[in-house]
Amino acid sequence: MALDFDTSFDPRHGEAIEVAPGVLRVTVNNPSAFTFHGTNSYIVGKDTLAVIDPGPQDETHLEALLQAIAGRPVSHIFVSHTHSDHSPLTAALKQATGALVLAEGPHRSARPLRIGETNPLDASADTSFSPDRRLADGELVAGDGWAIRAIHTPGHAANHMAFALEDTGTLFSADHVMAWATSIVAPPDGAMSDYMASLDKLLRRDDRIFLPGHGGPVTSPAAFMRGLKAHRKMRERAIVERLKAGDRTVADLVATIYRDTDPRLHGAAGLSVLAHLEDLTARGVVRSETAPSIDAVFFPA
Repeated sequence: MALDFDTSFDPRHGEAIEVAPGVLRVTVNNPSAFTFHGTNSYIVGKDTLAVIDPGPQDETHLEALLQAIAGRPVSHIFVSHTHSDHSPLTAALKQATGALVLAEGPHRSARPLRIGETNPLDASADTSFSPDRRLADGELVAGDGWAIRAIHTPGHAANHMAFALEDTGTLFSADHVMAWATSIVAPPDGAMSDYMASLDKLLRRDDRIFLPGHGGPVTSPAAFMRGLKAHRKMRERAIVERLKAGDRTVADLVATIYRDTDPRLHGAAGLSVLAHLEDLTARGVVRSETAPSIDAVFFPA
């Protein structure tokens, strides 16, 4: 099935836009093929505030956040995950506000590197980040007029968290669910099995709107996540069919399955294919008789 993506997003870079009662969005001017129009930071509350995902190291964005904060106290900074477009500005914002930094934990990979493997995502990891306090899955943090529940949603990153604004139906989905595109799931940082389990976890909730890390809101999250699941299952079937047809490298699979995709995204597509292959192999869907040179798929020459 074709996912109905919503790309009608006006970032209004540097402006504080009210996107829900007591929630402001400030979008960084860091557009790219992976960040869409830029990274969204959110400011929650009216008197004493929380900030979700300060963003990349960007002095102009720091000034925009401080202008939106307008001298009000900031008690907490929540960080969804440690990719370089979400967490690096945390230290400067903490220094400016004195807020407590909360996250699942420092950066880590979903699995160890294999022998001879290098991590193609090393440059995008904020390995210097360390929270003041680590959040447990399901933990509720109460602030001044707001409460935020931490929900561990690994897949895009091992330490990825979504944050639910308690009793409002609003969930900050970061990079796990976005209206404009599918999330990148790229080993070894991420894992497809984790990603699918995290989708199921969010589907068991009854949130009414998702505010993501990039782009505009997901206004029918349950239906959209069911579409994401169907999309991933379709990719699985395509990979299995191509393996049966004789493809033996990631490049072979990407060339066929993603032939209509922007070539700039073929590297990310290859990592997504690898994530699916790892999941399919772990589940026993792909076996030696269907992929006799599976190592060649994982480690093309």
